[in-house]
Amino acid sequence: MTSRRLAIVIGGSGGIGRALAQRLSDDTAYDHVLTLSRRRPEGWDDSLRRSWFPADILDEESLDRAARHAARLGAPSRILVATGRLHGAGLAPEKTMRSLDLAALTALFATNAAGPALAAKHFLPLTPRDQPSVFAALSARVGSIGDNQLGGWYGYRAAKAALNMLIHTLAIEHRRTRPLGLCVALHPGTVDTDLSAPFQSGVAREALFSPDQSAENLLAVLEGLRAEHNGGFFAWDGTPVPW
Repeated sequence: MTSRRLAIVIGGSGGIGRALAQRLSDDTAYDHVLTLSRRRPEGWDDSLRRSWFPADILDEESLDRAARHAARLGAPSRILVATGRLHGAGLAPEKTMRSLDLAALTALFATNAAGPALAAKHFLPLTPRDQPSVFAALSARVGSIGDNQLGGWYGYRAAKAALNMLIHTLAIEHRRTRPLGLCVALHPGTVDTDLSAPFQSGVAREALFSPDQSAENLLAVLEGLRAEHNGGFFAWDGTPVPW
């Protein structure tokens, strides 16, 4: 396997994912940045230092193909899963239990919890055994059970809470074969993307991040992680988020 410092961004066509991939590709500490998504990120051109490969977190065959491609590029020291789903056709945050719907719950759990777990299944084995690495997935503060004081948003809250448990469990297993490897969940704050667009009216200007600001914050958090942070859940400023 080629010895290179490789970063992988899964979900690179979204607002935060695209910004993460751009910042990583601008960082000379990385030899190559591979971004994965169903469609090529807007304005993303391949070069010697960065490339795109098609993948869908809900399609294991595509994840397997992408992982095989990534293995030819090197052992990733950063794997960032920047996927998520909150609303869309037939989906909206529930204000009451009367709005609970099996199809909507299933879709939210698939994208927000199962998909990142499947990504971990295929990409964590590529990380180096004797060097530091980080696998991080975007969660959300609303997925914190301890922080839930408002109720509502049943499906999204529960799916992100499930993601947090999956990440914590992955961290325990991963540490057995990669003692220097970390797995964490990250809360990016409220970011000006399509996901949050319908829900920004009550957000103070200073609390609404651009995708680039969010990427800068999240990458700074990753740089500050230590062994004792494995399996943790952290906000954009590095503070722990209660489970």
